[in-house]
This record gives sequence, structure tokens and C-alpha cells, in this order.
Amino acid sequence: MRAFWTALPTEGRWLLSTVAIQTLGRGLTLPFTIIYLHEVRGFDLGVSGALMSIIAVTGLLVTGPGGTLIDRYGARRVLLVGLAAMIAGCALLAFATTPAAAAIALVLMGVNFGVSWPGFNAVIASIVEGELRQQYFGVNFALINLGIGVGGIIGGFFIDVHRPETFTAIFLIDAVSSLIPMALLLGPLRHVRTHADPAEVHTEPAEGYRQILRRPAVLWLTLLTFLAVFIGYGQMEGGFPAFARQVSGVSTQVIGFSFAVNTAVIVLLQFAVLKLIRGHRRTRVMQIMTLTWGLSWVVLGLTGLLPKSLAAAIGVLLFMGVFAFGETMLQPTVPAIYNDLASDRSRGRYNAINSAAFQGGAIAGPIAAGLLLGEGRQAWFIVSMVAGSLLICVLAFALERRVPPSANGIEAEESVVEAEKH
Repeated sequence: MRAFWTALPTEGRWLLSTVAIQTLGRGLTLPFTIIYLHEVRGFDLGVSGALMSIIAVTGLLVTGPGGTLIDRYGARRVLLVGLAAMIAGCALLAFATTPAAAAIALVLMGVNFGVSWPGFNAVIASIVEGELRQQYFGVNFALINLGIGVGGIIGGFFIDVHRPETFTAIFLIDAVSSLIPMALLLGPLRHVRTHADPAEVHTEPAEGYRQILRRPAVLWLTLLTFLAVFIGYGQMEGGFPAFARQVSGVSTQVIGFSFAVNTAVIVLLQFAVLKLIRGHRRTRVMQIMTLTWGLSWVVLGLTGLLPKSLAAAIGVLLFMGVFAFGETMLQPTVPAIYNDLASDRSRGRYNAINSAAFQGGAIAGPIAAGLLLGEGRQAWFIVSMVAGSLLICVLAFALERRVPPSANGIEAEESVVEAEKH
């Protein structure tokens, strides 16, 4: 960790040092948004699932134009607009008592999610490169989860479904937390350039979305990302909390603690995993990740056999721990591949495609979970998640045949080894 921190430029240190604090507010609301909509505001579970998907739908619509704007005007300006929308959305959701008001709030939040992924990834890729970039994505992910996990613990103890004002408070805190990245972008990171200088002569042409998507590696990676989010992150705000409450019968405190377990596993294991995957094909790492996720969903499914019991609570916590281990292998690999495939003139668009795949999975995930669980088809929900995990493994095999070795973590690692020898 010391060598990694020393190798970082000043801007990278600023960005990493505040990540956990930035995401604390998100952690307060992440596990409990669908519970807030369904149990506190009284919206039907199917309606609540559809509302949750609004964030992703909006993000998906915004991501494409956002990537183009990032390449043209820079990530900093685009991110500032997105953060302003996030603040407004969280504040409105805190007081939303009708589905219409909640929908407007979630649209505003979706604008931020649509531009924040390609924006911040472009900033990171502009600050670090090579093996350091893969490490940065991994460490950044661990810190994000630290903030979310701590927020989940606090939220689990603080909120009460019989006291709506407790939910109002956590959404307002989420809004305030967005002021931190705003301050960074207006201060220490104001000189970071994420887009190519139009006055310079460029040897590589600027790629449009059509050209980028014609690359087989991008197509397969995008499909893999979509499915990974559908059976993974797309269920963290929808399927998992709903299953844990309705089928496993656990309390909100247990759900909050499960996110803490998720965080603890990631924070404790991320550096060890980064060392283990160094020098290995990123696609092989993904295959191990998918098998791990499949096992985690089996564990969650078994908790439904002993509802409202200590065993169910332990199973929910175990699910999150196993799932988190898989996450430590996904986050250092996928963003690194996208950015190693991209050039400086099209980095915003590559990250926007990554974000679009993410948002697409986040759209389908909560809707599928709401429909299946709302109809009482709990077993089919778990079967779908396990089958999806196995399909991702197949996609990773296909991707390995199409992605360049340098983007798959092979040549970059060999270069590092040679440099260390000299």
C-alpha cells in the first residue's frame, strides 16, 4: 500500500483520500431505498421496483451524450452538472409522498449516475496508467465500499419504518455528501484534463460510438458487464433487500449489517486479491468471480428454507460475504480493460459504453426481481441469478479470444516485471 500511495500523483491522492467520506451518504440510502418506497411511503412492491429502475433508465439515456460531452469539454464540467442534479434529487426524494414526486427525484439522481461513471473513470484514467491504473480501480472500489458499508451500519440502526423522518434525514445527508466531490473538482482537481487538446496534432482518430461498438472486444465486454450488473449490483437495491425481508424474514438491522460484512470482506481482501491477480489474464479472474457469485446466490436461496431464524440471518450475512469476494475480482478488471482499449480522444465514450451496460443491467435487475418476488416466485428468482452467473463465465471465455493481450493484463504485467529487474 505504501509503494502504491507513493507512486500516485497528487491528484490521485486527493481523489482517493476522500472517496470513503463521499460514499458514506450513499451507504445510508443504498440498502433502504426500496424499503422506503414500499414500507414507508406505501407504494406497491412492483411500483417500487419500477421506480428504482428510473435511476438506471435516466442514466442510460444520459450516458451516451454524457460520454461525448466528456470527450469534448472534459469530465470536470460534466460531473459538476451531475452532482448538482444528485443534490436536488436526494433532497426531493426525502420528502416525496407520491410515486410522481419520487419519480422526478429519481430522474435527477439518474442524471448523476449517467455521467458520474464515465466522468470519474475518465479522471482516474487521466491521472494513472498501466498496472497502477488496475491497482487504483481496485483500491478505489475498496474505499467506496468502506463508505457504503459504514453508512449501511449507521442507517440500519438509525432508520425506523414507523418513523418517516428517519428516512428523510438519511436522504438529506446523501445530498450533502455530494458537496465533497464538488469541492474537489472546483479545487485540487480543477487542472486535471480528461479530453484531448483540439489544438494538438493527433496520430489516432477520434472514434464515434458506432466505430467503438464494431470492435468485437467491446461488444463482448459490454454484454458481460450488462449481465454481471443484472445478477449482481442490480439486485443490491432491489432483489436482495426484498428477498431478505420477505422470504428470509430478517430485520433491517441484519440487512444493514450484511452491507457491513460486504464492506469488511472487500476492504480486508482487496489488496490480497490485487496481488493474486497480478500477472493473470483479467478474463480468467472474471471466470472465478462468476462461480463465486453463483455460490453466493445459492446460499441466499437456502435462507428461505428457515425464515425468521438465526440461521436465515447468518445466511444473509454469509451471502454478502461470498458475493463481496467476487466483487474484489470484478472491479479491478472490467474498468481497466475498457480504459486500456480506449484512446485519450475517445475515453469518455468508452467509459460511457461501460456505464450504459451497467445502467442496462440495473434497469432489468430490479424490474425482474420485483416481478418474480411480487408474484411469489422466490425459487425462480434464485435460479435466474445462478444461471446468470454461469452464463457470465461463458462470456468471459469468449471475451478472452477477442480482447488484445495488453488490455487483458498480460503485456502490461510483463513490462512491469522487466522494469523491476532493471
